[in-house]
This record gives sequence, C-alpha cells and structure tokens, in this order.
Amino acid sequence: MISFKRIYERILDKLTHLPNDKWKLSVLSALPFWVGSFAVGLVAVFYAQLFGWAEEIFIYLVEEIHYWMFLITPILFIGSFLLVHKYAPYANGSGIPQVTASLELIQNRRSNRVIKLLSLPIILVKVGSSFLMALGGGIIGREGPTIHIAGSIFKKIYDILPDWWPRISPKNMIMTGAAAGLAAAFNTPLGGLVFAIEELTKTHFNNFKHSIFIGVVIAGITAQSTVGSYLYLGYPLAVNIGYGMVFAVVLSSLITGWFAGVYSRWVVALISWRKKLNFNKTLLFLAGISVLITAMAIFMDHRIAGPGREIILGSLFTSDKYLEWYVPIGKWVGSALCFSSGAAGGVFAPSLSIGASISATISGILNLSPDNTNLLIMTGMVAFLTGITRSPFTSAILVLEMTDRHNLIFFFMLAALFGSIAAKSVFRKSLYEHIKEGILQDFQKKQ
Repeated sequence: MISFKRIYERILDKLTHLPNDKWKLSVLSALPFWVGSFAVGLVAVFYAQLFGWAEEIFIYLVEEIHYWMFLITPILFIGSFLLVHKYAPYANGSGIPQVTASLELIQNRRSNRVIKLLSLPIILVKVGSSFLMALGGGIIGREGPTIHIAGSIFKKIYDILPDWWPRISPKNMIMTGAAAGLAAAFNTPLGGLVFAIEELTKTHFNNFKHSIFIGVVIAGITAQSTVGSYLYLGYPLAVNIGYGMVFAVVLSSLITGWFAGVYSRWVVALISWRKKLNFNKTLLFLAGISVLITAMAIFMDHRIAGPGREIILGSLFTSDKYLEWYVPIGKWVGSALCFSSGAAGGVFAPSLSIGASISATISGILNLSPDNTNLLIMTGMVAFLTGITRSPFTSAILVLEMTDRHNLIFFFMLAALFGSIAAKSVFRKSLYEHIKEGILQDFQKKQ
C-alpha cells in the first residue's frame, strides 16, 4: 500500500520536474503557511460581510420597530454570552490576549493546553457570538476576533500535519496566522507585520519574518481579489496642514489617550466584578447593557451603537464634522460594557471610532477648519488605539494604511507618543496584557 507521503512526493516531482530534496523540503515547510493564509483571507472576507449584515439589520430594526428593540436586544446579548459560556469560554472578548497567551503556553506539536484557546469550536463560537452581539447593536469590532480566528485556523493546520512533515515551529504558525488575520481584517499588510513585532513578540523576529510576510501578503491578496482593492476608511482630505497644528494634535492626543487609559482601567474592573456575579445576575447585567445601548441608539444617536465606522466616515467625509458631547461618551461607556460582558467582540474598531468622536468634539470646541478637523480625527484614532494596545507603531501604520495619508505620518507618530504617555499615567499595562495575564493565571490554577 502506497503511503500518503509517497503519493505526495510523486505528484510534487511530476509537477516541478525538480527532484531536489532541498527544494521539496522548502515547499513542504512553506505549504502550511500558504494554505493557512489563503483560508484566513477567505474567512476574513466572509466574517466582515456577516458583520456588515448584522449592523445593517440592527439599524433597519431600530428605524422600523423602535421600542420593540428593548425586548429583542436583551435576547441577542444573552444568547451571545450563552454561546461562549456553554461551548467555548475562551472565545470571549477580542481574542488577541488568547493568542498572545497561547504563544507562551505552546511547547510541542500536540499541546492540549493551547487547544482551549485556539481551536475549531473557538472559531464557530467567536463568529456566532459576535454576530449576535452586533445584531443587537453591541459596540464591538471584528478585527480582534479575526486575529483570534486566524490563529485558530493556523493552529488547526499545524495539528493535522503528519508526523513525517518537516518540523515547523507552532509559535511561527500562530504568529503568522494572527498577523495575516489583522492584514485581511483591515486590508493593511504593513499593519499586520508591525503588529506581529509589537504585540505578539518582542524578540527573535528574524526567525519567522519571512513566513509572516508571506502570510499577510497572501491573506491580503485573497481578500482584495474577493472584494476588490479598497481602503477601510477611504481618502479623507487633509491638505494645507501647517505645523501650527502640532499643539492641537498634542492636546487632543493627551485627552484621548487619557480616556483610553481610564477605559482600560474600567474594563479590567468590570471584568473582575462580572466574574463574581452568579449566573442569573450576569444575565441581568447583559440585559441591562443591551437596554442602555438601545436607548442611546433610539433617543440620542443611532451611531452610538455598533462598531462606529459610520461615525468616522461621517466626520471625515461630510460637512457635519462636529459631534454632540454625548456621542463619544455614549460610545466610550457602551464599548467598555460590551467588551466586559463575557461575549465575543473586539475593541479595535470601537477604539478608532471613540478616538475619532472625542477628537471631532475637541475640534468643534477649537473651531478648526475642515482639513484640520480631519487631521485631528485621524490622530485621535491613533492616540486612543495606542492607549488601549500600547502599540504605537501598529496604531500609526494601521491608520496610515487605512487612509493613505502618508504626508501625515509625523502627526500620527506624535499622536501615538502622547496618547501612550497619557494612557500610561492612568493604567500602566495595556488592556490586552492584563487580560493575557489573567488567562495564564487561570491555566496555572488548573494545573
């Protein structure tokens, strides 16, 4: 009986006509990364479309049935939580802390510990839970969950490799998957690369830089070939920007970064408090969050609900650039509550919209011109995201790639710097780092 290995070698030799063992070893080593990256690109596009449908349905229901939403959204929020609670407890939240924790836990080819953090059930529950939350107007993003899903896809591919396959580092697979996930979620390949350096690891990047580069490129190309070349936020106008705006950017970044630091401290406290609640009180907490967000969407501004891309686009591309004070406050409070709920959902997109809305409000107070307002909005996005993640290069590069405003890179880096300083003055560690430490402590207690 011919083994699978022998069949594969014969096919490979026929296709290439290059019976070179070293070359075949290289192809075998690279193939899992290629397949995983292609799969991540397709899944990311599907997930983005699913998330978009949920947002559109929520807005439609709010406009059509109004007060009936006070009965519907609690069911959706509770259902979102129960999916995670019953089937995959570690599918909650963003997923980035789970990925970084898995990098510290994984040690061998068949790590039973990491399967709780990265697996097929995680993928299914992550998608289902976040979809229900978004359908109910939850202020969550899909980008962190996409990274978690991508890491799980790469981990599954690694697990099914036969024993005779050339040795591949499981850490390299997971890191490549996570970087490819971010690249496909935002269509930002450079952001994926920088994210891998800043957020996933601080050292030994040379060992896996080639696989990550290939991963983000393949995932990005797959996403682009499916939905076309696009910018997540389009091309906002920002010309005639003088360096006199430095003061305004610094001021806005300090304020926005401070809000990010308070957000992180508050979320950590809320998560700790929620875990102490019994099951019935947890369900009441979730119902309360859904009612609050629905009320803000109906009586204040429907843009408060959801991830907030509509707020960013409206502020950047319309004449209605300035927001009422309650929009950033509602977004900030609602996002923290949703992220702390125990359901699946990320904080990347909400962070961008919160930063944008805070900066738009500040710009209205300062009575800035439209172009200067656009600058402040974009730097506010960088500052708040940096305050949450403490990854200044990733935040600046993401906004740079999403808007294609290369002439503003100096201002973006300035915003990242002061946003990080302000956030650290309130909460020393990043939100992701704190959650990751909690996950690792849970694993230590169960040993």
